[in-house]
Amino acid sequence: MLSFIIRRTLLAIPVLIGIIVVVFFLIRAIPGDPCTAILGEQATEEACERFDEANGLNEPIFIQLGIYMKNVVTFDLGDSIRFSRPVNQLLIERLPLTIELAVSALAIAVAIGVPLGVLAARHHNTAIDTGTMAFANVGVSMPVFWLGLMLAYVFALVLKDTAFALPPSGRLSAGIFSAPYYEVWGWELTEGGIWAKFHEFIGNHYIFNSVITGQWDIFRDAVRHMILPAVALATIPLAIIARITRSSLLEVMGKDYIRTARAKGAREKRVVRRHALRNSLLPVVTIIGLQMGLLLGGAVLTETVFNLAGVGRALFDAITGRDYAIVQGFTVIIAAGYVLVNLLVDLSYAYLDPRIRVE
Repeated sequence: MLSFIIRRTLLAIPVLIGIIVVVFFLIRAIPGDPCTAILGEQATEEACERFDEANGLNEPIFIQLGIYMKNVVTFDLGDSIRFSRPVNQLLIERLPLTIELAVSALAIAVAIGVPLGVLAARHHNTAIDTGTMAFANVGVSMPVFWLGLMLAYVFALVLKDTAFALPPSGRLSAGIFSAPYYEVWGWELTEGGIWAKFHEFIGNHYIFNSVITGQWDIFRDAVRHMILPAVALATIPLAIIARITRSSLLEVMGKDYIRTARAKGAREKRVVRRHALRNSLLPVVTIIGLQMGLLLGGAVLTETVFNLAGVGRALFDAITGRDYAIVQGFTVIIAAGYVLVNLLVDLSYAYLDPRIRVE
């Protein structure tokens, strides 16, 4: 098991290097340049030369790539041109929101999608099956930005004076602040140290932080703000998971050992739960892992619609503003998260199916 993890980690290194190189050249192939985006169209040639020199953009492109690769090895993702701040610090502030949003959306998708798929498979070729798959087809084709706007309109405007009203934007209500756990517990951290940065990163997960510190008023407020964007982001993964669960379960339920279990007089619920469902989960787990990776990098529209200052929103602003450091740094982190999720999916196979062993 340990050798498998080490081998997969080593194999991830060339993948990440390839992603860095591709993104490095792609962002520079987009029409426009950082000087014009930051200083404006009226910027003089002399001003742009000084700007490029100050930000290391006057070097040959392969020299820039070499410098960036050297910095990445030391976990230095550079400085944002737009914000004049280290990309590492922006990640500490923005990545927790995107992680909370992606995890919340995936939890909703799995909690609803898997039971829907099982329900459709158990009632194959009936009105329940047809209705469930129609719902899944609508979910797959639903534009996230449109659904987000409709949810915000209904729950923030139409139902604003009812108990079902939900906030349409932000992470917390005005006047509410989340005190990080290390401050609540009176920990003294060395300012600027790596452990201080780590604890700051964990403390920026408002929902998790409020649970471990018992700040239940903040927990309720953070969850209420997370519901609408999480539901909007979960719609497509939910539909995909429901469809894959149904097709996988139908395939397994046609196996000989399922017919044998039925012939022995086992109840249908027991046959599905004990014999069919677990053996049908391998493709479902694969899809869940892929969806988690996509959610981490695909929250741009959701964060924009709901005015959430996460990684997706920062990437969108960085691409339009030609902020190379943010685009490169955030993409590397998202890619690393995708690799980690795929590793966890592979390791889960051995648990779900004892016949599979990680060699």
